[in-house]
Amino acid sequence: MTATAETLDIAAEDRLRADLYNFIGLLLARPADQMLLDQTAALQGDDSAMGQAINSLARVAKSTKPKTVEREFNALFIGLGRGELLPYASYYLTGFLNEKPLAKLRQDMAAQQMTRAENAFEPEDSMAALMEMMGGMIVGRFGQPARLDQQRGFFNSHIAPWATHFYTDLEGAKSSVFYAGVGAVGRAFMEIEKEAFRMTAD
Repeated sequence: MTATAETLDIAAEDRLRADLYNFIGLLLARPADQMLLDQTAALQGDDSAMGQAINSLARVAKSTKPKTVEREFNALFIGLGRGELLPYASYYLTGFLNEKPLAKLRQDMAAQQMTRAENAFEPEDSMAALMEMMGGMIVGRFGQPARLDQQRGFFNSHIAPWATHFYTDLEGAKSSVFYAGVGAVGRAFMEIEKEAFRMTAD
């Protein structure tokens, strides 16, 4: 298999950004199995706010079992009728599901050649899906890697307006133990991305 221009042109720091988007998206999409918990437990951060959040999540992952994560995930996101949190842009921005933020996202997904997976049944504006989309845009999973201005536009339109609110809610939710750590990592990462995009804006 030969390396494509896309794989050669992506800077190491952008690959790390994409990996973190994908990792958070995976943690939010479904309950972590033992392999994902082991991978999470092996993470090591530095002394920054982000690094400390990663270290805290890793410590919790070491002592957490898949069944515990599954119960926590169900209480947070599924529940009886609905979970403690509704992790959708439309809900956070309008108070209702399937509203204008979802319609706008679908337009932008089409422009970026992103299509909904056939086995996906939830609205596309879930935080898990948006994290996966950003990760894919950075490395070119949907075609050419997205330019920085395209990444900034997508982030500012669909993630920045509600991500910090959601991750703060996840961190403080009464059902959150493992997912409190996920919330802390997500909140710290969103702050870094917001500032980086602000600094690189024209």
